[in-house]
Amino acid sequence: MRLKLLILGLLLAGAARAELRIEITEGVAEAVPIAIVPFGWDGAGEAPVDVAGVVTADLERSGRFAPMSQDDMLERPTSGSDIDFEDWRLLGTDVVVVGKLLPEADETFTIQFQLFDVFRGEQLLGYRLPSTRAALRASAHKVSDMIFEKLTGIPGAFSTRIAYVSVEGEGPDRRFKLIVADADGENPSTIADSPESILSPAWSPDGRQLAYVSFEGDASSIYVQTLRTGDRQRLSAHAGVNGAPAFSPDGRSLAMTLSDPDGNLDIWVMNLASRELRRLTDSDAIDTEAAWTPDGDSLVFTSDRSGGPQIYRVSARGGRAERLTFEGNYNARPRVSPTAENELAVVHIDRGNYRIAIVDVARNTLQVLTEGRLDESPSFAPNGSTIIYATQDGGQGVLATVSVDGQVQQRIVSEEGEVREPVWSPFPPG
Repeated sequence: MRLKLLILGLLLAGAARAELRIEITEGVAEAVPIAIVPFGWDGAGEAPVDVAGVVTADLERSGRFAPMSQDDMLERPTSGSDIDFEDWRLLGTDVVVVGKLLPEADETFTIQFQLFDVFRGEQLLGYRLPSTRAALRASAHKVSDMIFEKLTGIPGAFSTRIAYVSVEGEGPDRRFKLIVADADGENPSTIADSPESILSPAWSPDGRQLAYVSFEGDASSIYVQTLRTGDRQRLSAHAGVNGAPAFSPDGRSLAMTLSDPDGNLDIWVMNLASRELRRLTDSDAIDTEAAWTPDGDSLVFTSDRSGGPQIYRVSARGGRAERLTFEGNYNARPRVSPTAENELAVVHIDRGNYRIAIVDVARNTLQVLTEGRLDESPSFAPNGSTIIYATQDGGQGVLATVSVDGQVQQRIVSEEGEVREPVWSPFPPG
């Protein structure tokens, strides 16, 4: 029965490569009116990237800003000296962004932008960002990150990436794919492709590798793959269950769920340099779905040792586990906030539905954030402000995001098929 329960929990993975379409379903009541004026361009032909368009889409998707339509702009300045602040005040705009994309030598460019408080007529931010042609869209996301942080005090996560599992085709033609894409769903790239299930992707702390479970050969194995080269290593292929990998914050260890010869499941930790395994939990219960705390001193995990799935915490050195969740009879798949160590995202049963909730361990409170019937696989953005998760829309697996206060919600729909098991990358190195 326990093994059946684990398989049910671990195999909630699925499906489909595809372009993703992000739809804002709910935003804050008083989104900040902002104008991102089309950037100037002095090069030949059309600009290689619409920087203002990328920034507008990023800030609008955050749910915290209400960008003005370009059709409603009375003027289109490209530098601060050209702004008539009275015009923008009459239009009810709080903030205006102006800038230029400047062509340089050898297919390089400079993005120059300024951010202004309209009512004070003061510059809040000004920056020149060098870029190559291939990196222009990523550089535009960096502009969004800087603007978002200046106006909210929260680091922007538009330059980060997401990984997710997808399924294409039916029956014998079905393919499981592990996809990495920009945080806005653009630039999807297939990292792994198999006729057998792929699940539980997990980012390394430097964002250069992904660990995941593959059922190649009809048996579960844990792999770690380097994104830049495509090189991968099989780290665990023990008889039975090899599941739920999770990198330690220093990148030196990998937590995982392994079964013993009797089928019992526990949390183990592998030293990635020596491949030495160390058993962290030793219980007759199912212990699975481990996640590290940001300081690396402990791990949280799901266990049914109290009679149903609940969240526990154990020291990274081992020892007695402490129960963390008490509200409701089902709390599973814990993920620790990267910015608030006492906050966990969990899957919680609410009135018979599986939903994403935030648990404040210090205060012993739980807040349900989502309203779906089968919401699963939560993962925090690296700035801790948003959670991405998998859900159902019309019977199809889609992704969605929700802010940690529950106010901003988005639906991320695949154009081609099912998508599941999302995980948000850390901030890029440097």
